[in-house]
Amino acid sequence: MRDDAYLIGRQPILTALEEITAFELLFRSPESFSSAQFDSATQASTRVMFNTVSSVGVSKLLGNQQGFINVDTELLMSDIIELLPHQQVGLELLESIKITPEIVERCRTLKSLGYQLALDDHEYSLAYEPLYNGLVDIIKIDLFTTPLSSLRDVVEKFRAYPVKLLAEKVDSRDVFLRCRSMGIELFQGYFFARPALIKKQRLANTVTSFLKLMQQLVNDAEITDLETTFKESPVLVYKLLILVNSVSFGLQEKIRTIRHALSIIGRQQLSRWVQIALFAEDGREELTNPIMDMAVTRATFMEELARVSPRVGGCSTDEAFMAGTLSMLIDVYDIPLDEVATGLSLSDDIRQALDGSKGEIGDLLSLAKLIERNNLDEAIERFEELGISLSVAHECQQRAFNWHGGLKT
Repeated sequence: MRDDAYLIGRQPILTALEEITAFELLFRSPESFSSAQFDSATQASTRVMFNTVSSVGVSKLLGNQQGFINVDTELLMSDIIELLPHQQVGLELLESIKITPEIVERCRTLKSLGYQLALDDHEYSLAYEPLYNGLVDIIKIDLFTTPLSSLRDVVEKFRAYPVKLLAEKVDSRDVFLRCRSMGIELFQGYFFARPALIKKQRLANTVTSFLKLMQQLVNDAEITDLETTFKESPVLVYKLLILVNSVSFGLQEKIRTIRHALSIIGRQQLSRWVQIALFAEDGREELTNPIMDMAVTRATFMEELARVSPRVGGCSTDEAFMAGTLSMLIDVYDIPLDEVATGLSLSDDIRQALDGSKGEIGDLLSLAKLIERNNLDEAIERFEELGISLSVAHECQQRAFNWHGGLKT
């Protein structure tokens, strides 16, 4: 295992409208498979900071979103923190930081440079009033230490200050709705990582993707280019599968990949479908937050893992991508598993992965979900079982995080 190998977790921060507005960047050290160990919080944060700007790249890791990195007193007071691009990376002050005149002045300096500041796991205290008044942008309230029964009083205390409140560790829809009704504006937690909030939303068309497909078909584009366009839109993949099963009566083959589905439908039928879709389009765009980011990131990550794992040889990279895409759509749109697995004539390997059965694709899907839920310690163990070094796993993460830059790096 390389000394500089690592994993970065991205936990989404969502608005009250259930749209991603930022990510918290989390770190796991390779020094131990059983736990994430590092000499200090400074070492962990410095390493994430360095890897963000020089190994992964801010644009690849965050796209157009904001990111937040944890900082302790030592890192906060260090000049090296100013290496971070203030336009896109904010600073999350750990609860271990003690408020002193020097800390307040340092926050004032960083604020003047353009950095957004957040207080992590925070409880109201008059000692922090200098930060509340215009220096801190976000205050994160840990719902494990601040029960809902006392949350309204906490919210009321902060109404006098120009800050946004963020509820951490939101683990159910009921908790989300109750926090939102109290005036909390931002949310973070495993509930969103699944992301259950957008269940039962309609499968909107995406005019941009259909126009791109139309142009490609007019220009007689290669099937590889058509396949890439579908990969950019998980909802488009699902609609393609419905189309194939609708027009291919008596279909005997099990669909294995996007390319396989395209070959079954043929260019003429595909062109007709795109024309109908454009006429039927009502102007509303496909929901892209957080569906697109999470779905394509998961699918691309699984595809890359299938490509590099020496112990996953029975499935193709395209099958892994297909399973990743459909698994997210099942979660997001509450589509019955039987409808997806059986109704769409999927291959047995993909179907078994979707219903939780064991199998190579299922193993990759399980690993991708561990990463999404930031169970990075367990993920490190699973990488070892699959014969994937942490450095190679990191490279797969890079490609997955960079899907918005063209899916491949």
